[in-house]
Amino acid sequence: MKISKKGEYGLRAMINLALAHELGHDCVSASDLATADNLPLKFLEQIFVALRQAGYVDTIRGKSGGYKLGKSANSITMGELVRLLDGPLAPIPCASKTAYEPCSCPDEDHCGLRMLMIDVRNAISNILDRYTLAQVVEVTLRKIRRNKAEHFFLRKEAPAPVRGPNHDPADPTQGFLAEWAASDDNA
Repeated sequence: MKISKKGEYGLRAMINLALAHELGHDCVSASDLATADNLPLKFLEQIFVALRQAGYVDTIRGKSGGYKLGKSANSITMGELVRLLDGPLAPIPCASKTAYEPCSCPDEDHCGLRMLMIDVRNAISNILDRYTLAQVVEVTLRKIRRNKAEHFFLRKEAPAPVRGPNHDPADPTQGFLAEWAASDDNA
């Protein structure tokens, strides 16, 4: 499974919207959300149409208008958002629960590829459906505060990202589950 740009931008914006809410911002402009993560504003506005229609965000009109969460961040799972923005989680249609389509395999019930892809779908689903938007925000804020990092919604200007000389962008110790486990150890 690969998240599209629509899915990536929508998830990043929803995390930032919930993070801004947690930091006391009742309403956030589309421009600020776009600036916070260097996202294209027009594309983000199109994504927010789908999020608003599904009830995940509300709009506030006027000079100081913008977006706010339409539901509690505790009631929104990351899996719901991914499915809304990018569709089914299954890598192939014959392994999908929500968008099943038969494949060309002559014996689908005994197809090794389908069985493997069902496990892939289940693994992805088990993680995305287990964690809420609020939990992602909690872990994000904890890491920002622990590292004394800057964040757009903590100050007026967004800082440039700071990365060490040996920065590995796919380091598993930098992932959400590693941060979540660290919080369990400290609790």
